[in-house]
Amino acid sequence: MGFTDTRFNVNLSILFTELPLLERPAAARAAGFTAVELWWPWVDAPVVEQAELDALRSALNDAGVRLVGLNFYAGQLPGPDRGALSVPGRESERFRANVPVAIEFAKSLGCTTFNALYGNRVEGVSAAEQDALALENLVFAARAVGEVGGTLLIEALNAPESPKCPLVSAPKAIEVVDAVNAATGLDNARFLMDLYHLSMNGEDLDEVIDRYTAKTAHVQIADNPGRGAPGSGSLDFTALLGRLKKNGYDGWIGLEYKPGNGPSAGAFAWLPAPLRAAN
Repeated sequence: MGFTDTRFNVNLSILFTELPLLERPAAARAAGFTAVELWWPWVDAPVVEQAELDALRSALNDAGVRLVGLNFYAGQLPGPDRGALSVPGRESERFRANVPVAIEFAKSLGCTTFNALYGNRVEGVSAAEQDALALENLVFAARAVGEVGGTLLIEALNAPESPKCPLVSAPKAIEVVDAVNAATGLDNARFLMDLYHLSMNGEDLDEVIDRYTAKTAHVQIADNPGRGAPGSGSLDFTALLGRLKKNGYDGWIGLEYKPGNGPSAGAFAWLPAPLRAAN
């Protein structure tokens, strides 16, 4: 498939989940990868005991893998939730409480890239009220991330699987990116381009890449249909990743796909072992 100059990382919140959290970094390294990303691992706890953070940090360091991306607290993910920052009340408060914790943890590992998932629409609250809260919380997060020279990512999900989420197109996510940057003046909010989600939405991936690569700071991939490994569906990743490169993207490509019926270690046959370790 090529990819000789592409930097891949493994999302340990969807791959290697047959293993306990603290065993996943070593498993990724054994499969040949040197970089990983994570959703916030503690779905019920935006703030966790220091001992748990220390244990995960040690697992990553001991495995010799680099953390290159971390989600802020997003509720039950995987599960019914799609984020927390636009949800009034307890969930919004939990998001804000998580921001400094997640930043401090990630910074200790050299990671300064953070994904802030928007959240579902909820009954009894107007869309305008939720959007105003979301912008307030994203500005809060962007400023906090800015203190460590970091990047805040805004991701578009897909409407079929996330019907209550309002950010289900690339243009809508870009609109939020632009609003955050306008509010902070920091220009540190960027688009997380998940090609699986955009494909599920029926968006023209070539057009999205051509229009929005300049505002993109992270890319995630899974094939469609099925959200499996490249080659299991119909997406042409050789062409898509080549187009990203042609448009100037040289960042990480996060492997955020389901491993199938077998162990995750067997889900990388599409990528030759020499190309898995990031340069």
